[in-house]
Amino acid sequence: MDLTLTDAEEAFRRDARAWLRAHLPAQPLASMDTVAGFAQHRAWERRLFDAGYATVSWPAEFGGRGASLVEWLLFEEEYWAAGAPGRVSQNGIFLLAPTLFEFGTPEQRARFLPRMARGEDIWAQAWSEPEAGSDLAAVRSAAVRCAGGWRLTGQKTWSSRAAFADWAFGLFRTGPPGERHRGLTYFLVPLDAPGVTVRPIAQLDGEAGFAELFFDDVLVPVSDVLGAVGDGWRVAMSTASSERGLTLRSPGRFLATAQRLVALCRRTGAPAGLRDEVARAWADAQAYRLHTFGTVGRLLAGGAIGAEASLTKLFWSELDVGMHETALRLLEHRAELTGAAPDAVDAGRWLDGYLFALAGPIYAGTNEIQRNVVAQRVLGMPR
Repeated sequence: MDLTLTDAEEAFRRDARAWLRAHLPAQPLASMDTVAGFAQHRAWERRLFDAGYATVSWPAEFGGRGASLVEWLLFEEEYWAAGAPGRVSQNGIFLLAPTLFEFGTPEQRARFLPRMARGEDIWAQAWSEPEAGSDLAAVRSAAVRCAGGWRLTGQKTWSSRAAFADWAFGLFRTGPPGERHRGLTYFLVPLDAPGVTVRPIAQLDGEAGFAELFFDDVLVPVSDVLGAVGDGWRVAMSTASSERGLTLRSPGRFLATAQRLVALCRRTGAPAGLRDEVARAWADAQAYRLHTFGTVGRLLAGGAIGAEASLTKLFWSELDVGMHETALRLLEHRAELTGAAPDAVDAGRWLDGYLFALAGPIYAGTNEIQRNVVAQRVLGMPR
């Protein structure tokens, strides 16, 4: 793996850094899990698009700038280092879009990708159900063929971004329940369609980062099926590989957190034991960066992201929790202060980040399930 950057890549990094410095919001945006904050983040997505930075690695015809995956990684590093806002469009651009590029028809790509890039359509991930969480093959929500398309019935829960999103992507059973992985189909569903009910779910902080979705005889046209009917499991696993292995959690996010942790350690005068934890966190963030560059190198050479994505997901989710736990120990009695408290450090970002990091071992497939995947499909161990 050659980490030497070309002159063009270095220039791309400098341009991105300069643009971010010049255009970052003067004040932090409100939480994207509120009505006002969601609108602010959608507007920020449009600013990124207008500057060519919303989807840098996409082809220009869909709203990108045709940058390489290496340049995308460099942009992500600059984005998070600058303290830029979280991406409210992440479910679409980082999860659904790679799946559309792989399985979508030309008409679907032309219809959905440009609007996604501009922030005009925000997507929710509608996979989990009350009795089908990490065991995604146990979904019961069903789709029945009818004149004009498909009729969807059932319930999804913990649907990320669904409280305010425009569309959702998810699996529905089009074959007998006993078929499990077979007989599933991947649907794209507008959340304002007749028969869709969105019920927000409050997070630990009281904000609606999720929602339950209820489908009561919802008509979806044939054109909104992604991939082949009955082949939804294979399509969903493509999305899951993006979620676990590359696009959802780029190294830039963790590199920036590690740098903030180092700065916090210096300010607090931490004892030796905690300094060792900080050093380990910084080294682990660098290791994740190198691993991801290796993954990109493999993809550029014609390889694919396979079951190793589960190993990657284990690493970044536990790294995130570990860094925030170390930060809270550094803060001692101030660790529990929210941003509204006069003595809060970094506007309470460490506590907020810790609460969010706790979800990492759960979303994108629980870490317990990912360890099973690693054992069976990477290490070749028996069931």
